[in-house]
Amino acid sequence: MINEEDILDMNIVATEKSFLKKYNNIYITDEQVNILRKYDIDINNYNNISELIYDIETYLNDSYNDLDDLEWVSESLSEYNYYNNVNK
Repeated sequence: MINEEDILDMNIVATEKSFLKKYNNIYITDEQVNILRKYDIDINNYNNISELIYDIETYLNDSYNDLDDLEWVSESLSEYNYYNNVNK
């Protein structure tokens, strides 16, 4: 049985994973950074989100495997970039 403290702990973990942090000029979550690390993509090598998205997409296109987690990162960053950095 799950008690109230367990639920609060789960919410804190979920919040920490979805909280945006700034790396260079890129806002990204810890969860996304961990996924990038899994594929040897170092967030610290990038100064803008467009370059990072480009390299992720290149990695995805060169891979023969389904990389759903990395694809999710790319889509999330692209969406963030569109809504926050593109002039409308």
